[in-house]
Amino acid sequence: MVLEIRISNFFSVRDEIVLDFRAANIKSANARALNNNLFDFNNTPILKTIAIYGANASGKSNIIKAIRFCNALVFESHQHNENTTYNFQPFKFSGYNSKPSTYFIRFVSKGIEYEYSFSLTRQKIISESLYFYPKGRIKEIFTRDERLGKTKKEKYSFGDQIKRPLDVAENTSEKTLYISRASQMDREIGKEIFNYFHSQFILDYVGFGASAIETLTNQNKQQLIDAIKIADSDIVDVKIKVLKKAGKHYKADANTMTLTVEDVVQDYLQIRTFHKASPSIAFDFLTEESQGTIKLFFIMLTILDVVKHNKVLLIDEIEDSLHPKIIEYLFNIFRASEKAQLLCTTHNTRFLNLKNVRKDQIFFANKNQDGSTDLYSLYDYNDFRDTMDLEKAYLQGRFDAIPFMNDSSEKIKSLFDGK
Repeated sequence: MVLEIRISNFFSVRDEIVLDFRAANIKSANARALNNNLFDFNNTPILKTIAIYGANASGKSNIIKAIRFCNALVFESHQHNENTTYNFQPFKFSGYNSKPSTYFIRFVSKGIEYEYSFSLTRQKIISESLYFYPKGRIKEIFTRDERLGKTKKEKYSFGDQIKRPLDVAENTSEKTLYISRASQMDREIGKEIFNYFHSQFILDYVGFGASAIETLTNQNKQQLIDAIKIADSDIVDVKIKVLKKAGKHYKADANTMTLTVEDVVQDYLQIRTFHKASPSIAFDFLTEESQGTIKLFFIMLTILDVVKHNKVLLIDEIEDSLHPKIIEYLFNIFRASEKAQLLCTTHNTRFLNLKNVRKDQIFFANKNQDGSTDLYSLYDYNDFRDTMDLEKAYLQGRFDAIPFMNDSSEKIKSLFDGK
């Protein structure tokens, strides 16, 4: 599970923003009725879902992109060499392009709470640290600061959890995260953290490779069909044939995030679907099903795995190609889960209803005049009562985070004046 994420100086995010999954102390009747939106960790209520709203170009997708980049760096950086330039962009204005970018995450793996952070430029890692709470009290696992001296002993300090920790440091370049190298060198704590980011924090609904899609579909086939039937699909069977073995593990690209379902499976898998009206006639999944059906199939396949194993899932623009009632169904799956979590962005104001979500589950991304992205929660608005119409207030600009347009007839006509 994830408890808290902080990022600064990534893309349009200049100053530090905070996403906190630890629930606020809300006493209202609406909040008390939404216990299925929470689960407990060490007597602390944790949110199952957070949704980020904002206008186009407000930076909400940049927040997701930054988290994806930082998480992917944990399980990729051991492959980097001296000519590597990290594929992210710091905030471009006010001199921030030359300042370090920072990432902090508080998370739980196998019942133990960890704090992991690093800072970097596009050319190198600047600092890195890992702490944990084995018995409720914080302990250092390691800290690293490349600015402290020339030798590894000057740059690093260690607790007693890693065997021969300096050996790992000697094999860790400025291009590599120490935790990635520790995992590669078979250190248990390194493997634990690596596996959390690689296997428990799913970066997108197409984050599985082609072979994993085949395996998961076969393992969850009937559950998958039943789940999409609830969403009013008439698919009654699915068959997958391997065309050729996938040459690499596919994941959402940390730079563009434009990898499609077709990119993942088209060269490796043949997927056939069969429908209720004529169960013996096969449909080619990628060419004969709608984009909505294709997305529902893969997002449901991912969510079933996420919920079954209490993972964390990131989705940008969750409503893309899907009906609002299906999105509501997806939220309900997470509400029914034990400890699965979802962080998503959306434009759909239908879900701004305090009968269904708590104030601390709604965040707003807003573009400031200097081009930077600000992030804040509905919970920050102490004067907004649960009895108010949240959707109406948002569309009226009560919380900013919407486009402000002058689209009067006169203004539109002026576009064509003189033509």
